[in-house]
Amino acid sequence: MGGGDKGLLPLGEGTILGQVIARLAPQVSALALNANGDPARFARFGLPVLPDPLPDFPGPLAGVLAGLDWAAQAGTDTIVTVAADTPFFPRDLVARLQGAAVGQAHPLVLAATPRGPGERTKSMRGGGLVRHPTFGLWPVALRDDLRAALEGGLRKVVLWTEPHGGREAVFDDPDEPFFNVNTPADLDAARARLEQAE
Repeated sequence: MGGGDKGLLPLGEGTILGQVIARLAPQVSALALNANGDPARFARFGLPVLPDPLPDFPGPLAGVLAGLDWAAQAGTDTIVTVAADTPFFPRDLVARLQGAAVGQAHPLVLAATPRGPGERTKSMRGGGLVRHPTFGLWPVALRDDLRAALEGGLRKVVLWTEPHGGREAVFDDPDEPFFNVNTPADLDAARARLEQAE
């Protein structure tokens, strides 16, 4: 996509990130962005910008940890994460993640979809499911454990979630709810999809 923040690419009357924020805001009590570098590029959104709490860009779990640290200061028990380049995730994402967490001592749930023909599974135990690990419900109570795992070199999301009893919330929606923008063709498809929805 030519570098830079995909979330800041134009979509509809705003940006991809603007679409993500509009979709998530009604589902949660507060929002923050995880991003490294100059936070001023996100000033128009009026949200806190949380850099990774560990050096050397250790991957998506560092962003989760940034959110957990922020939530701990606010006195919140859980956070939900979404990707900034995925503008059509379900409008009931949070409720469905929470529903899948019923009975867990520490709510820890990743979104998943049924695996399509020829699609590799990202689930170690889900068989026919593909996990979308940037879409999840995460417990603040495990943030110190996550920090220690990251400091010890762990990078793969499922290698941390599985030992903690992580679950999957299955989204079998027919309209590719976790479609993300990776290429110019994807951006064109997102624009067409947005126009059809209006």
